[in-house]
Amino acid sequence: QVQLVESGGGLVQTGGSLRVSCAASRRTFSMGWFRQAPGKEREFVAAITLTGDSTYLSDSVKGRFTISRDLAKNTVELQMNSLKPDDTAVYYCAARTYYTTNIYSPLAYDYWGQGTQVTVSS
Repeated sequence: QVQLVESGGGLVQTGGSLRVSCAASRRTFSMGWFRQAPGKEREFVAAITLTGDSTYLSDSVKGRFTISRDLAKNTVELQMNSLKPDDTAVYYCAARTYYTTNIYSPLAYDYWGQGTQVTVSS
């Protein structure tokens, strides 16, 4: 079992920055962030491999968001800059305990955090 506890998020104006963090109870393989806006499906935002040597970002956040990982602390962070109202969603931390090359599908992750709200006002 893996417990994921998220922190951060909140309310920010357009163009502002926020950081969300996720602490895992133990080391896992890839970790990622997904988001879900009201009435929409959960979508991939970012992911990072076990060693942190590879990161993946959705096209909608490239150049604005950064994902990083601290193996010693079993944490992953998502730094969000130049936020837009379209970024408003509940952000979920995800982790998996097995190896797969599938980075982008939520079905490839077997543990999830409770979610944290990010709201960007216009």
